[in-house]
Amino acid sequence: MTDAAREPWYQGGLRFSCTMCGNCCTGGPGAVWYTPAEATEMAASLGMSEADFTATYTRQVGSRRSLNEIETPHGFDCVFLDRETRPGSALCRLYKARPSQCRTWPFWPSNLSSRRAWESAKAATPCPGMGQGPLISVDQIGILRERDHEDNGTAPW
Repeated sequence: MTDAAREPWYQGGLRFSCTMCGNCCTGGPGAVWYTPAEATEMAASLGMSEADFTATYTRQVGSRRSLNEIETPHGFDCVFLDRETRPGSALCRLYKARPSQCRTWPFWPSNLSSRRAWESAKAATPCPGMGQGPLISVDQIGILRERDHEDNGTAPW
């Protein structure tokens, strides 16, 4: 196999800029996975014990825990999605402590598997920031994905 054959389809980078639309934080019922270390960080950012955080803001899904969702006119919003503080924008109340699943959007392995997968995610979310904004180099995407892998052992979504 040649080096060119091993290069990802997005070798030239991908454009992405968060528009604060909240579309990646809502939709059909789903799960927002997090690690125990992320639970500790999220609880601390809210000034709560981890036990209280878990009891108040999470639910069991199979053998794992997910952040809760709230049904809204937009869909099932993450419990930490704030649509009121800045009308017209959707903000994360845990932005600095958000789970890696959130930090790595839209550069999830499933979205990067092919150009078609990327375009499908862009349309399905829909994410107006995918394909817009600054060019994120393949190296920057790799660093983001590697950091996620180190944090979680693997991308769980």
